[in-house]
Amino acid sequence: MKESAARRLEDAIELADLAERMVRARLRREHLELCEKALEELLLAWLHDRPGAVDGDAEGHVVELGHRS
Repeated sequence: MKESAARRLEDAIELADLAERMVRARLRREHLELCEKALEELLLAWLHDRPGAVDGDAEGHVVELGHRS
């Protein structure tokens, strides 16, 4: 049976949430001395920089998109 697009989107969002919780837990283990605010800042930096996936997770090459008029 084929999953609906809505179900696949829900699954993707759940996986993204799980990944964020996993990174948060790793950062907490690696930086026991930091308060929650500092950990949140590290998490946000990771989300923005994505070490190892700077251009995203998809295979292929980067394409510059022009602005639509």
